[in-house]
Amino acid sequence: MKILVIEENILLANSIKNLLESNGFYTDLIYDGTEGQEYALLGIYDLLIINAILPSINGYQLIQNIRSQNITIPILMIKSNASIDDKIKGLTIGADYYLTEPFDKREFLACIHALLRRYGSQAKELCFGNTSLNLDKGMLICNTKNIRLSAKEFEIIRLLFQTPEKNLSKEFILTYVWGYDSNAVENHVEVYIGFLRKKLATIDSNIRIIAIRKLGYHLELFTKENKL
Repeated sequence: MKILVIEENILLANSIKNLLESNGFYTDLIYDGTEGQEYALLGIYDLLIINAILPSINGYQLIQNIRSQNITIPILMIKSNASIDDKIKGLTIGADYYLTEPFDKREFLACIHALLRRYGSQAKELCFGNTSLNLDKGMLICNTKNIRLSAKEFEIIRLLFQTPEKNLSKEFILTYVWGYDSNAVENHVEVYIGFLRKKLATIDSNIRIIAIRKLGYHLELFTKENKL
């Protein structure tokens, strides 16, 4: 499960990240409203946590921009010493829940679980072409054939399934899968893409991972017409 935290206070952001990851959530941190919007609109996250006070674009405007794109992802808004008016404004423009800092860790986690249950964000599988990705088992399935994936393979193909027609750069995949502080390099992405291509071919999938020079990777349906 992937959560995006958009919070300008680095100490608070890191505390939230540590809490979430200790409870089994993959977590990305963004400290700026404009960059946060770019990530939020990718459609790859299960939940957004947004502070009302952010540089460049404040949290209220950010949520309005996200909802204007018909994105229904659950959003938890947070703010230090939030007033009733703050909460009404946040909920009115599209936040699903509003927590006032400082908040109890137990309440915070309970709120996140409630939002994820309410939205049913954890679909059991993602599909493209004749192939599905089982999210519970970490397995690619095509008709009667299936193959299990490693953790890194699963994260990469999950990302591609969620944004099949969008080119994702090696740098983005590297950051998403290995993390900001990893020593991994772009060659790691190429190696795992190679593994995934072989596994897709093994189960007779009709999707292919296509590389576009300087742009990155995306999924395409494989037909006789586009066979080389």
